[in-house]
Amino acid sequence: MSGIYIHIPFCVSKCTYCDFASYPKEIGKAESYFACLYREIKGRGLAYGKRTFDTVYIGGGTPSAVDAKFIAGALKQVRNCFTLSASPEITVEINPGTVNEEKVNAYLAAGINRFSVGLQTGYDEQLKRLNRPHTAKDFLLCCKLLKGQNVSADLLIGLAGQTAEQVKKSIDLALAGGASHISVYALTPEPGTPVYTDYLNGELPGEDEVADLYDAARAYLKENGLYRYEVSNFAKAGFESRHNLNYWRRGEYVGVGVSASSFMDGRRFTNTYSIDEYMNAVILNKAPEIYSENIEEKDAEFEFIMLGLRTAEGISAADFKSRFGKDFFKEYAAPLKSKAEYLETGEDSCRTA
Repeated sequence: MSGIYIHIPFCVSKCTYCDFASYPKEIGKAESYFACLYREIKGRGLAYGKRTFDTVYIGGGTPSAVDAKFIAGALKQVRNCFTLSASPEITVEINPGTVNEEKVNAYLAAGINRFSVGLQTGYDEQLKRLNRPHTAKDFLLCCKLLKGQNVSADLLIGLAGQTAEQVKKSIDLALAGGASHISVYALTPEPGTPVYTDYLNGELPGEDEVADLYDAARAYLKENGLYRYEVSNFAKAGFESRHNLNYWRRGEYVGVGVSASSFMDGRRFTNTYSIDEYMNAVILNKAPEIYSENIEEKDAEFEFIMLGLRTAEGISAADFKSRFGKDFFKEYAAPLKSKAEYLETGEDSCRTA
């Protein structure tokens, strides 16, 4: 199975840590952007639409910052141009404070069955410092609208002054909102972002402190019935993200929209990060790509191993054999021996200890 990613580059405000293609001041271009997005979906569908796709993920930016009719239109175009499986997983990212009952009902009517909610932290003072346009109360109100739905929550660790107890309380808030899946990401201070100044000033915790916060989160999530199935992702049984699992298993995916990446037929390609360049290219029937690379077999093997070791299930030797025609344990006998203390190997599997 393969996945489809749709990028919505509009936001209410720019978070201090954000290095993604998100543009609060460009939201007035939403209608024109979506007209081009629908057109790109059609073009990608002509190239790949006969294959079966099992997941659709609408990310950003903040997809919930725009009118729900645009999101519904994108999914309608996907169904017109691609073949979806009988029960596809369809996710939309939403931020608390940008949804209401009308929007949620429109999402459900469009077939969305999974909601990824950007909580980040349960402490208002930390949310304010991150320039998040919501509060902890807004998160609970959002989850009330989503009651009974498949909800995932994102959390950040490594914030200035953050403690293990605060991380646990944030997890409690996510669980109180009904989250069956929680992602725990370490804050990455990227050059050019406001939070990078905090990093330069020594206001962020060091690597060892962040590792301690992660260990505390992992243990507490386990206590609450969410197991780690990938380095940063935890879920109750049956609530793993099928879309993200496809990435980690090095499956194929089509990305549409500004900055979206694709991996199809051994080729990886990425769209421009500029909204204007993107729209101009699509209007002129040109590919909006700024990067394209054919992946050589040795690189493909490395990616397969690297991504597999991020997951709890690890690397399947049988899958490696079917993809590359080689015996994994013989091909990598030397490195497996040298790193044996960090690995758990079975008859057909290898994973991190």
